[in-house]
Amino acid sequence: MTKIKYKLIKEDNKARLGQIETKYGTYETPMFMAVGTRATVKTLSPEELYNCNCGIILANTYHLWLRPGEDIVKKAGGIGKFMNYKGPTLTDSGGYQVFSLANPKDITEEGVKFKSHIDGSNLFLTPEKSVEIQNKLGSDIAMSFDECPPASASYEYMKNSIERTLRWAKRGKKVHSNKDQCLFGIVQGGPHEDLRKYSAIETVKLDFDGYSIGGVANDGESKEDMYKAIDYSVPYLPKDKLRYLMGVGEPVDILEGVERGIDIFDCVLPTRIARHGNAFTKSGKINLKNAKYKEDFTPIEKNCDCYACQNFTKSYIRHLINVNETFGQRLLSIHNIRFLIKLTEEIRESIKNNNFDKYKKEFIEKYQNK
Repeated sequence: MTKIKYKLIKEDNKARLGQIETKYGTYETPMFMAVGTRATVKTLSPEELYNCNCGIILANTYHLWLRPGEDIVKKAGGIGKFMNYKGPTLTDSGGYQVFSLANPKDITEEGVKFKSHIDGSNLFLTPEKSVEIQNKLGSDIAMSFDECPPASASYEYMKNSIERTLRWAKRGKKVHSNKDQCLFGIVQGGPHEDLRKYSAIETVKLDFDGYSIGGVANDGESKEDMYKAIDYSVPYLPKDKLRYLMGVGEPVDILEGVERGIDIFDCVLPTRIARHGNAFTKSGKINLKNAKYKEDFTPIEKNCDCYACQNFTKSYIRHLINVNETFGQRLLSIHNIRFLIKLTEEIRESIKNNNFDKYKKEFIEKYQNK
């Protein structure tokens, strides 16, 4: 195995078309990454993911650390072999989950004390431990352990937080021992232009394999602040390395991210909304629980090439959802993941043809015209 490599192919204004070379093959960016938190994308098989044209799959360090444990995954041959996914994988640092479970007083220079969401046992995670766990998980891309301050944090707290995140990034990089695995740095700083600039410049100085923009999908943050965070960070990131916007999967947000120079995205949204009967369409999200779909014998989306749309109707899927049949959730998950991947395919095509701005404008006009 060798490290994945990124190559910038062309730009359309700030929108970027790129290639990721991996041992599994070459993948194009911009890319949406499906989330397989516990080493599985909820309800879907690897074969169904291949049929959706999935590239990178994301798994969660915190959850896999607790169950089944990183040593089990390592013995299985790494996360890819463990879940039998023949494609590239990315593991997050576990930071987002940890900070949602920790109290502010439990965040120290050394690491974070918190209680397990499973049994309430006391746990302690450090930047070194997070990277060491990910080394054993054997993902193609690992993430630095960063602090995830809430959107409501004060300027002073945010300033101190990014300094600590930088120190943690150095410590994590120092113990990173898996030579076949990329390690990404994370830019923080909330909606503050000076902090984002400082965080980006100082993180880039540490020379990571790629860079992600964090703190943009926290509870309570406005879309405007999200877009500002990207605008304030991207100009200071190197052109020849991957740029990852963490936790973002709304179609309009993906378009806004691409317009600002982002390459890869991830989010639990497509499978989460599927479990509640919702589906993405070119005209916006729809809820198949609604009575108006009871006798609607058309597919979710007329020209969609996913398995769900090619074989089943809204009426049938509505029936499955309303009687709590898992197959309904699976069909909506397949459709929603394919929808976001197809969106990025169309984005790539528009960048190739130098008409991304036109594509974005037309997509948003239709998507929001319910």
